[in-house]
Amino acid sequence: MATPRVFLVRHGETEWSLNGRHTGVSDIPLTANGEKRIKATGRALVGDDRLIVPKQLAHIYVSPRKRAQRTFELLNFGISDPLPWKVHGDKLSEAGHTCGARVEVTQDIREWDYGDYEGITTPEIREIRAKQGLGPKWDIWKDGCVGGESPDDVTLRVDRLIQEIREKWHGPVIGKSKSENLPPSDVLIVAHGHILRAFAMRWVQKTLQDGPAFLLEAGGVGTLSYEHHNIDEPAILLGGAFVVSP
Repeated sequence: MATPRVFLVRHGETEWSLNGRHTGVSDIPLTANGEKRIKATGRALVGDDRLIVPKQLAHIYVSPRKRAQRTFELLNFGISDPLPWKVHGDKLSEAGHTCGARVEVTQDIREWDYGDYEGITTPEIREIRAKQGLGPKWDIWKDGCVGGESPDDVTLRVDRLIQEIREKWHGPVIGKSKSENLPPSDVLIVAHGHILRAFAMRWVQKTLQDGPAFLLEAGGVGTLSYEHHNIDEPAILLGGAFVVSP
């Protein structure tokens, strides 16, 4: 029976991700090492006999930030249509596989707006808040960002995207027999660390205030799906197997 998935890909390493600076609206490019690692991820995880099978993708959502778009380019999915942005670097060689999914840039999966905390580290934020009389502790999942987004703001937009994915791409196929010649139904999202962790929590109906007990490294890949082939039982897939032909 069909059980569609959502693959979450965090953009590759940047100078700011290396030193822990919060990067929301700033367009910081990938480092050379970040690009190299994303290419390796694409070779390892993308392909007809890999974790992410391009021909099984129904739709692809990408953040409006260049670091996410460049990450998508370097994964080399073999997209047949032109990308909805001007390519940010050298084009790669032919992928060896093709993907018919449409690539969409959406504001709903942009990084958390850090407001006054853009470009600074967590220790610096806590120091600033202590001086402002807000206390020495700061937890983005509970407190949000002064001048930026609150947890409720982020919840609103990721919930909107989750609803769209379930209505458009997953609902029509989940639980049906694979012998019915079903259309592609997997979804790929390429975005950022905080927003993807928020997305995963809301996928399994947890509040952001609960705080995630999981991480997503720069360039990392996560998988969401469902239990018992049931759209009402969303789950985080801790370990996904590669696809092989019978």
